[in-house]
Parts: sequence; structure tokens; C-alpha cells
Amino acid sequence: MQPFRIDVPIDVLDDLHRRLAATVLPEKTPGPDWSNGIPPEVLGALVDRWRDGYDWQEAERLLNRFEQVRVTIDGCQVHAVVARGRATGRLPIVVTHGWPYSFASMLPLVDALGGELDVVVPSLPGYGFSSVLPTAFSSEAVADRWDALMTTELGYDRYLTYGEDVGAGVSDWLAGAHPAAAGIVASHASFSARSRPGIELDDAERAFLASVGSSAESGYAHQQGTRPDTLAAALIDSPSGLLAWIAEKVAAWSDGDGLASFDPDDILTNVSVYWVTRSIGTSFRAYSEAPASDDLHPTIEVPSSILIQTHEGAYPRSLAEKSYSDIRSFERLQHGGHFTAWENPAAIASAILALEEAVR
Repeated sequence: MQPFRIDVPIDVLDDLHRRLAATVLPEKTPGPDWSNGIPPEVLGALVDRWRDGYDWQEAERLLNRFEQVRVTIDGCQVHAVVARGRATGRLPIVVTHGWPYSFASMLPLVDALGGELDVVVPSLPGYGFSSVLPTAFSSEAVADRWDALMTTELGYDRYLTYGEDVGAGVSDWLAGAHPAAAGIVASHASFSARSRPGIELDDAERAFLASVGSSAESGYAHQQGTRPDTLAAALIDSPSGLLAWIAEKVAAWSDGDGLASFDPDDILTNVSVYWVTRSIGTSFRAYSEAPASDDLHPTIEVPSSILIQTHEGAYPRSLAEKSYSDIRSFERLQHGGHFTAWENPAAIASAILALEEAVR
């Protein structure tokens, strides 16, 4: 395991600014704002900020205030933040981001935890400063490596886990299949009951699962899962295209008003991580390679704290009980959508600390 600091070469930043200066914005399609994707005027303002006001080197300084490491585990070079807590005897937690965000988007949760316990925030394989898996991407394969990171590499006997989006699947596999995982906090609660043989869903559960399969919001996943290299060719060559692709999803999946609830520089830091590492194409492997069995994690028997984020507000408790057998708390959040720990870090931190106290 080696210490790591982010240090992007200046020629990469110079190239980025040249490309931003040459940005050509599309003509707006008639219709309500955001109904056809990110409005060109919103994108234009973000591009202007990225080119003339945003300071990546300042962002680097802020990211580098956290201890970071890189370690090769089963053929994958894993990058992780390791934020050490002040207290001794507390259980650590491993926190996993999803798509289209990065380790940087989970750092508000680290701050919200206030140094109460150790927090480990890896970059998913193929995202940011982590290399791709040597085999097909799967939540199970990532979970195996995260468990080795926490136990073999960092020396923890037991730990908690939290994840969102792609990271939620990793977190479920950790809690379901690895004895060192002592508890799980879930704001993207498992949908695995829909795929598990012998599980019968009731009407409310079926209605909820049907409601989260909107075709209007699934086009991105179809493209990333079926034609990832075609899409990557466009996004890896165009910073404004990359920004549009990611920022539109941040707006669509959060519970704010467009992007108004986010600091523009936080959005640009997240997008910049993808840009400077050229990792947008490899991030699609979670969509193009993941097997159907990814959804079939074992039943999670460790203590579980379930927080229902606003975009899944109708998630039935009965559905959670089909995947988590020891639910210690079940709460519906009033604020915090898909990017729950980015949007409402205080609520997630509170749930983590309560579960840690209960199972320590």
C-alpha cells in the first residue's frame, strides 16, 4: 500500500482550457426547461465557470487534505481516502460512491461524521484513480476487494458499510457475504427481492418496482450498457459533453430545483475527476459487464439501518424485510435524493453513528 496525492500535470489542465474555450453549445429544443436534457444556458454558465473561475489546483488542495492510498488487490489498483477518526475502539466504515459521481462527492459525509470514526472512501474500479478490474465488473467482485482493503490492507477486524447507486450493490454484497461487515446503512435499499427465486411480491411492492423503471430516465443506462465505446468516444474528447452528460443526471436525480441546491464548483470537481483521469468510458463497465446475478446478493443478516431517499419515497418496508433480516431502523428522508450523502450528509452521518453505537 502506497501513499497517494493527486497531482494533475499542467499540460492536462492547459488542454482542458483550450477545449473549453472552443465549446460549441447546441440550440435549445422547444419545451419546458430540463425536459430535453440540460438547458444550453445552464450548460454554458457551467462551462464559463469551468474555464474562467473554477480552480482545479485549489480543488486538488482540498482533496489532498485527506490521507489517500493506492494498493493493488487481486489485479486491481484501488485508490482510497482513509480519514482517520479521533476516537479509539470505534468501528470504521467503508463508503462507496456510484455513477455518475466519484469519491470526491462522498467527502461531505466524511466531514459530517466529524472525525468520530475512521472512514474509508475507495474509488470504484474504472472510476477516477482506481484501475479497471481484470475481470468483468460485478458488485460481488468489488466487494471482495473492499473486504480485503478493510481487513488485510488496513487491519480492521470489523467494519460498517454504506453505498449508493453502483456502490449500494457493493455494500449489500459486503454485508451479505463477508463476516467482517458488522452492519449496513442503506439509502439505496436493495431491490434484490424482485429477482430472488421463491420470493413472492405483494401488490404494493410490485407497484413500487414498476414506478422506478421509468423509460424517460433509463436511456442513459441503455446507451452505457449497449454502446459504451461509442458514447465514451464523444465524452472523453469533449469536456462540455462530459459536463452535460453528468450534470443532467445530477439535476434529474437530486431532489432540488435543477442544480440550484449544489455548489457549481462541487459539480465541476466531480466532472473534473472523470476528465483528468479519462475514466468516463471505463466507468460504463458497471453497466455493460455486470451480470444479472449482481442483484442476487445473500440475505443480509447483520444489523441494518434503512433510509429511504426521496426518489424512492414509496419503497415499502416489507420489500426491505425481504433482503434485510435485522432492520434496526427504517426512516423516510424528507431531503436527499439519489445523491443522498452529497445532498444530506448530516442525515446519513447520524444514521451511521447510531448504528455504530448499537453494534460496536
